Amino acid sequence: MKISVIIPVLNEEEMLPKLLKSILPHGDEKTEFIVVDGGSTDQTLEKISDFPITLIHSKPGRALQMNTGAEAATGDILYFLHSDTIPPNSYVQDIRSSINDGYDSGCYQLGFDSDAFLLKINTFFTRFRKMWNRGGDQSLFVKKDLFYKLGRFPNDFIIMEEYVLIEKLVKNHNFKILPKKIIASSRKYQKNNYMRVQIANLIVFNMYKRGASQEDMYRTYRTMLKF
Repeated sequence: MKISVIIPVLNEEEMLPKLLKSILPHGDEKTEFIVVDGGSTDQTLEKISDFPITLIHSKPGRALQMNTGAEAATGDILYFLHSDTIPPNSYVQDIRSSINDGYDSGCYQLGFDSDAFLLKINTFFTRFRKMWNRGGDQSLFVKKDLFYKLGRFPNDFIIMEEYVLIEKLVKNHNFKILPKKIIASSRKYQKNNYMRVQIANLIVFNMYKRGASQEDMYRTYRTMLKF
């Protein structure tokens, strides 16, 4: 069972090398690592030039980049990972064990690189199967054939890219929430305050449910938060 780790990036010169240093030692001969760059203009590409990865270039857009990585993947299992997250060292074994137990897909619970109490509230609720708890920062593994059967990620999405696919997986397939935490960067909360991020997330989530356009959701989110 081969696992293809797919990481979409854009200007992640600080976070991506940290991620690769963390995950590469815990892969094996049946693990491949694919970084899909969306046109970085910082030092991202220079800083990862010595890592044993497959580098692919793509037009920007996380959904498009992840789909591009999936097309190049040779694994039976696709594992989509954000560049500012760090999965447990056991991620390869966790994924394989889940597939062997009959699951088609899954994710980790969410953790943060911060001990802030309010962020612990967020992490607590990601153990439950409610869709408002799900997001790409929890990472996503899925059988490759099922990924294509369900239509991949919507190429034209510029926000909430993973949500449509995750919703299908949670509602209609064997989706496992792993009893471990992936550690995500808290930089968005540090640049903004906790309540501002929560309100922005809630507003955009409700906009999505009401059928708002991608452009309107993206503009609202970028207006409310500092990046």
